[in-house]
Amino acid sequence: MKQIVGLIITACLSGGFSLDARDGAGQNATSEKGYLVYVGTYTRQGSKGIYAYRFSPGNGKLSPLGLVAETENPSFLATGPSGRFLYAVNEIGNYEGKNAGSVSAFSLDSSTGSLIFLNKVTTRGSIFCHLVVDKTGKCLVVANYGSGSVAAFPIKPDGSLGEASAFVQHGGSGVNARQKGPHAHMVQLSEDNRFILVPDLGADQVITYRLNPAKGTLTAEPNPTRGAPGLGPRHLAFDPQGKFDYLINEMGSAVTAFRYKSSGGSLTPLQTISTLPKEFTGTNNSAEIEVHPNGKFVYVSNRGDDSIAMFSADAKTGTLTLTGRVPTGGKTPRNFAIDPTGGYLLAANQDSGSIITFRIDKNTGELTPTGEQVSIPQPVCILLMRQR
Repeated sequence: MKQIVGLIITACLSGGFSLDARDGAGQNATSEKGYLVYVGTYTRQGSKGIYAYRFSPGNGKLSPLGLVAETENPSFLATGPSGRFLYAVNEIGNYEGKNAGSVSAFSLDSSTGSLIFLNKVTTRGSIFCHLVVDKTGKCLVVANYGSGSVAAFPIKPDGSLGEASAFVQHGGSGVNARQKGPHAHMVQLSEDNRFILVPDLGADQVITYRLNPAKGTLTAEPNPTRGAPGLGPRHLAFDPQGKFDYLINEMGSAVTAFRYKSSGGSLTPLQTISTLPKEFTGTNNSAEIEVHPNGKFVYVSNRGDDSIAMFSADAKTGTLTLTGRVPTGGKTPRNFAIDPTGGYLLAANQDSGSIITFRIDKNTGELTPTGEQVSIPQPVCILLMRQR
């Protein structure tokens, strides 16, 4: 296993800390193999960029470290396999006078959590919303929501980014007023590092690309996976074995379960199930989806209902059963992350400016608030990373 494992679980420094430092409960961070938590935000209501915390998996405690990078609208974050670099979406509509977003590269000191700016490049598309680093650490792939496009960038040995090596413009539209054109919403890397799967909210489909990390190229596979009209595909999450892939549909507030075929990166639909109870009558847009590390449970955030929906997953069939919902204790849970031990879920409430910690029952999947809460303006992404 690599010394550092970077996970997007999709989630600052005014002073350093020691790996031998003890938290308030007197537990040693080194022996606990603690994590750094980076939080991407929208830079409004007092936020200035990327903030960091130290997370103790022994008691679920978050210890604030402050601002680690001042950068505009870092709404999604990713690290590479070495854990030495961090990349941030700059979700903006204008970069250097053009209708485009940008992506920022930082070097990362995992012993202190500090970030050092390396460079910034244009994403060649507007409202850049998601990114992923391939498992060789040679290539970064991004999704541009506004313009409905994807692009790939070479990563240099020093962690900085080169100009785009591939760019693909999506087409298509849907039946909803928000679907007048394509809106690429995520780039999901396959477990074998061969494919990138892209849910397109505007076109109601998931497009699969064959990835060549060394050359930084993207080649579209034929026959995209099409969903029911108006559901609005948003994010995907694999089960730990890579047999099943789960899609959260934002506008339809529903999860679609797929069987995944690794030979061609294709998806076969198995089931679509609501994230809400039958009696729900309000407005809701689902946002994030994660699979528990043990593969038994799937979690989804609901913006409007302001809850986390909990599902049990059948290991043989891949189908889901809704087991309950828990309020997130705030407004608009845009993103959440499950710590790699599977013991806790951290939910980011964007509009109420808080991160709430829940304890996960590994036998039932049930979520229970721990009482741990931190305040942070406009949190939209949580990324956990193991400390060296």
